[in-house]
Amino acid sequence: MKINIYIIDKKSKDKLYAPLIEHYIKISKPFAKVEVFELFTKDITKAHDISTEASRKAYTLALEKHLSGAYNIALNPDSKELDSFEFSNLFKDRGVVNFFIGGAYGLESSFLRQCNKDISFGKITLSHKLTKVVLMEQVFRGLTILNNHPYHK
Repeated sequence: MKINIYIIDKKSKDKLYAPLIEHYIKISKPFAKVEVFELFTKDITKAHDISTEASRKAYTLALEKHLSGAYNIALNPDSKELDSFEFSNLFKDRGVVNFFIGGAYGLESSFLRQCNKDISFGKITLSHKLTKVVLMEQVFRGLTILNNHPYHK
């Protein structure tokens, strides 16, 4: 199984979160290959100076090329929250799963409609870096649930 996480975020090797991301990638290896792709283009930078709508459109342009050939899941605060067992079922019988995390202004509804599912981590606002860590932990937890590993207990 392959799990890709696409996030609208500037690439950085921060000292706090980067080691946690690497940790979850490493411990997930027995179950799946997990990769994180940080996407931030000049068009996104320009769009942020224009409007919310322009920003969302720029996010869509950066993300939609990664939709094909996978089960696609967008993180959307207005969507349904899942418990960890429901989350683990997102991986069941899947070859490739893509997660999409939008930018500061969220994702366009047209992009959300192109995804197979959208889910929420709740109504709270998390920084992109923290969202990545939370998603990585839930990915690992979901993989352990599917593989009857004791981590989730």
